[in-house]
Amino acid sequence: MGWMMAGMLTQLPLPLLPAGAAELAPGVGLVAGADGGGLVSVHGLATFAWDAGDEAGRRLAAVQLVRLRAVSQAQAAAAFGVDPVTVWRWDQALAAGGVAGLVPARRGPKGASKLTPQLAARVAELDATGATLSEIAAATGVSTFSVRNALGRVAARGQGAAAGAAAGSASLAAGDDDERPGAAVPVLPDPVSRDDERALARWGLLGEGAGPVFTPGARYPLAGLLLALPALEGTGLLDAARQVYGQLKDGFYGLTATLLTLVFLALAGEPRAEGATRIPPAALGRVLGLDRAPEVKTIRRKLGELAAAGKAADLIMALARRHAAARSHALGFLYVDGHARVYYGTRTVQKTHVARLKFPAPATMETWVTGQDGDPVFMVAAEPSDSLAGELRRLLPKLRQVVGEGRRVTVCFDRGGWSPALFADITGAGFDLLTWRKGPSPDVQADVFTTITCAGDRGREHEYDLAGTTITLAIKDGPRKGQAVSLRQVTRQVPARHGGTRQIHALTSRTDLPAGEVCWRLTSRWREENYFRYARTHFALDALDSHAATPDDPDRKVPNPAKKTAAAQVRRAEILAAAAQAQRDASLAALRNPAPGQPVTITNQMLNALDAPVEAAWRELEEAGTAAAATPSRVPLGTLAPDMMRLEAEVKQITHAIRMAAYNAETALARALDGHYARAGDEACALIREALTASGDIIPGPGELLIRLDPLTAPRRTQALAALCDQLNQAASRYPGTDLVLHYEVKPHPGIA
Repeated sequence: MGWMMAGMLTQLPLPLLPAGAAELAPGVGLVAGADGGGLVSVHGLATFAWDAGDEAGRRLAAVQLVRLRAVSQAQAAAAFGVDPVTVWRWDQALAAGGVAGLVPARRGPKGASKLTPQLAARVAELDATGATLSEIAAATGVSTFSVRNALGRVAARGQGAAAGAAAGSASLAAGDDDERPGAAVPVLPDPVSRDDERALARWGLLGEGAGPVFTPGARYPLAGLLLALPALEGTGLLDAARQVYGQLKDGFYGLTATLLTLVFLALAGEPRAEGATRIPPAALGRVLGLDRAPEVKTIRRKLGELAAAGKAADLIMALARRHAAARSHALGFLYVDGHARVYYGTRTVQKTHVARLKFPAPATMETWVTGQDGDPVFMVAAEPSDSLAGELRRLLPKLRQVVGEGRRVTVCFDRGGWSPALFADITGAGFDLLTWRKGPSPDVQADVFTTITCAGDRGREHEYDLAGTTITLAIKDGPRKGQAVSLRQVTRQVPARHGGTRQIHALTSRTDLPAGEVCWRLTSRWREENYFRYARTHFALDALDSHAATPDDPDRKVPNPAKKTAAAQVRRAEILAAAAQAQRDASLAALRNPAPGQPVTITNQMLNALDAPVEAAWRELEEAGTAAAATPSRVPLGTLAPDMMRLEAEVKQITHAIRMAAYNAETALARALDGHYARAGDEACALIREALTASGDIIPGPGELLIRLDPLTAPRRTQALAALCDQLNQAASRYPGTDLVLHYEVKPHPGIA
C-alpha cells in the first residue's frame, strides 16, 4: 500500500476545466461572466472568484495565480487584458498595501477644475497676442496641457481608445503630448521570440549569427547607446574586424553582435566581460535587436575564438589605418610612450619600474601611439626589459604603414627614448623628432632669452622664455658608431624650486617650427598621459582580461643582477682605496713635520707600515674591477628565474582595439558638443556618458529606426543632446547588418514647452 500511495502522490494532476472555461495554462481555466464577474479554476477546483465591479478581487486573482506559479506573468496579463508590467505593478501594490492597495483610485481630476470660463478666456487672449504655451501657462498658473485643452488643441479620445481601455489595455503614449501622431507604443514589450533561431544555432544550421529585429517600445533602458553607432562607424571597427577575421563559427551571436556587445558594455561603464553580470541581458539585448545579449561565458568564448586566430595585431593596425584616413589632420604629431600594466596576481612576472607607483612592480609593458589630440592610434605589446628607445626603433616600420609613404610626421617622446643613434634612425626613416635633452648639458647665457607667446590648438595662449641654438651629438655605439647627428635645441628658462631659474632643453629635427610651438607641442605630450588616466578609470585599460599565461623564453637575455652587485663592489673599493691613501698621506705628513724641538727618524719599516693598507686597498680595487669586467651585463632568463611567466597578450590586444574604438567614438560625440554646450570644455564627456545610458523609445519603421531619447537631468543638457542628434541625423548612418537608417530625437524636458 505504501508504494501505491507514493505512486498516487507523484502522479500529475488531471487538467480538468469547467465548461465554457478559457484555458490559461495546463489545468488552469478562466470563466468570464456576462456581467463582468469571473471565476478561475485550478485543476478542477474553483480557486478565485469576483463579482461584477469588484476590480480589487479581479486583480487579486491575477496576482495570486502568478504567485502560486499556476500561470506565468505573461499568461496572466493576456487573460486579464493587461500587459505584464501592469500585473507586476499589481503585485507590488499588494505587497505594499495588502488588498486595499489593489482598489483602483478614482480616475480623472481629484478636485475642481482650474480651467474656469474666465481662465479659458484669459488663455485665449494671451494666445491671440502670440505668447507661447509656456508663457501662457506661467501667466495663468496652469500646466501647458491645460492651456492646450483650453485652446481646443487636445484630441478627443476615439472609440478605438475607449475599446482598448475597456479591455484593460495598458499601452500608453511613448512621448509627451506634442509627439507625432501614431507614436503610441507599449512600454517595455517582450522582444520577438528567437527560440527557433537558437534551436537552429545549436545544430549549426543558423549560419554566422542572428540578425537584429527590433520591437517597437517605450522607455527602453540603455537606448542612448545607439547614439554611438555613427561615431563607431567612423572608427571602422566592424569593417576592420570583418576584414581581419572574416566571421566567427556558426552560432546565434555573430561577429558583429559580439563586437557591438563589447563596445556597448564599454560605453555603459562595464568594459570587462564580467561587467555583463551587472547589466540585464534583456536590456542590452533590446539595443542589439536580440531577445537577450550574450553573457559572460559566451563573451569569453567568443574572445577566445578570436584570440585563437592570432590576428590581434592585424586588427589594431587595420584600425590605425582607418583612423589615419579619417583624422589625417590629427597625425602631424605622434606621441609615443610606454605604459606599464601592473599585475597583482600570484604568478611570477618580470618586474619593471612603474612611474605612477614610483617603485618596481610585476607588470606587462606596452607601447602606445596617440595623435596630437591624445586619441589612441595603435599599441603594441613591448618586449620585457626593452627600453623605449628600442621600442621606438621597432615601431618605425609600423608608423610608416599607418601614415603612408612620403608623409613626414613628427614623433614626440620623453627622455626614455634618448639615444643619438635612434635620432639618426628616425630622421633616416623619413620622420622628424621632438624630445627632451637628457643628461648634463651646459646652460645657455641668460641674456639671449626672449619671451615668446604661442597660441595652442584650443585658443589658449602660452608664454615662454626661450633661446635657440644647434647642437651636434656623437653616436658612440651601434652600427652608426662614429657618426654624428645635428639637431635644433630650444631652451626654456623656468623658475627653480628653491629660487632662481633653471633651464630645460628640447631637441627637434624641425627647423620650420616656431620656438614657442616646439615647447607647446612637447608639453602637450601629457595628453597621452591623460588618455591613460581616463582609460584606466572608464575603459579598464589595466584590467586582466585573460588569466592565461605561458612560460617565458628561458633563452631571453635579461639584465644580470650580479653586474649591479659587482659595480657596487667596485665603487666601494674605490672609496676604501681613496680613504686609505688619504690616511697614509696624513700620517706621512705628520711624521715629516714634527713639533719644534722634537727629532724624528723615518725608517723603511715605518714607511712600509704606512703603505701596507694602501696597497691592500688597491689590490682589492683591482680584483673588484676584474670581477666586474668578467661579469656579463645580460644573461639568459632561465639562469635567474626558470619559473618566470608571461601573461597572455592576444585577448588583451583585442579588448584594447575594441575599447580604443569605443573611446574614440565617445570622444567624437563629446567634440560634437562644441558650440552647443557652454561647459563643453569641462563637462562634455560627462554629458555623453549620461546620454549613452539614457532610456528612450525604439521604433522601427520602413527603412528607418527611430530612437527617441528621454530628457537628461537638466534642460541645458537636453538641449545640447538635441543639437547632437541633429548632427547625427545628417550622417544618415545605418544600424549594422540592416538597411535601417538611424534617426534620433529627444523628448522635451519636463516643464519646457
